[in-house]
Amino acid sequence: MRKSIALLAIPALALGLTACRGQSPSASAGGEQPTTIKIMVGGLDKVIYLPAKLTEQLGYFKDAGVDVQLLSEPSGAQAENVMLAGQVDGVVGFYDHTVDLQAKGKCVESVVQFADVPGEAEVVATGKAGAVTSPKDFAGKKLGVTSPGSSTDMITRALAVRSGVDPSKYTTVKAGAGPTFIAAIDNGGIDAGMTTDPTIAKLTSSGKAKVFIEMRTEEGTRAALGGLYPGASLYMPCDYVSAHKQTIQKMVNAFVKTLKFIDTHSAAEIAAKMPADYAGSDPKLYEQSINDSKSMFTADGVMPADGPQTVLDVLKPSNEAVRAKADQIDLGRTYTTEFVKAAS
Repeated sequence: MRKSIALLAIPALALGLTACRGQSPSASAGGEQPTTIKIMVGGLDKVIYLPAKLTEQLGYFKDAGVDVQLLSEPSGAQAENVMLAGQVDGVVGFYDHTVDLQAKGKCVESVVQFADVPGEAEVVATGKAGAVTSPKDFAGKKLGVTSPGSSTDMITRALAVRSGVDPSKYTTVKAGAGPTFIAAIDNGGIDAGMTTDPTIAKLTSSGKAKVFIEMRTEEGTRAALGGLYPGASLYMPCDYVSAHKQTIQKMVNAFVKTLKFIDTHSAAEIAAKMPADYAGSDPKLYEQSINDSKSMFTADGVMPADGPQTVLDVLKPSNEAVRAKADQIDLGRTYTTEFVKAAS
């Protein structure tokens, strides 16, 4: 797997940011369209964010006449922080960050929705599968998440609260993804945890872990969270979106074209377009991981109608910031369908 591009940690990122405004390198361009858009991806090699790299591989950015630079940061929470600090123009990450950020006084919106479900699963180490069969068993356990504040963390907390378990009753472990998450399962650093493909495929195919909460499918997501919970998206500061509509439209055109490609091609055909090192030493397993998660992607980039409300309902009981501002959150400001509808 590719190593993520490391960026220097930026302290006190939330401080100094104007309420309900995000910032970006080109946000002060006064409407002038940027020649390059920098996008931070919360893990370029994760299948949930596959549309980002696939669009580049297919040459669709170039065809659309836009220069998109894709950078990678393993954690969605850190990717978000880099954007808020003005180091990149947007983030390929989970839509739920836009709701969380609005509760904290920052305006960020999804401009294209890649997936209408999380594309994640809660897995448990095989040797402990008998003791952890549902969120009701989280108390006293060590649960792996990408990092504190990430979507895996927020959803884990939500699952616990929905099952009557106070998040303070389990231990949250920063397990990352890929090799670090697998190592945590191997060495007992975590009993269970939330992750994505291809990590899920590697753990289950090797017999090291079992899936016990499935959120890669619509059926599983509705069962776990009570409705569609839109996951992977491209979100950007509201002021950047309003100032650079022409360039964003070109980029969204490319992404929608990719989503149609995913919808009309097999997992094998999609895998063949990706960088060879994404498959590592087991191309067939990588193909399987795409096939297992392929149904989560939207065909047109449009936000599911009931998705934003489900996210708010899920986050409210377990997220202090969202709970405090729930009555003031304007979901209409957390996403726009303007660009995807124009692309269609």
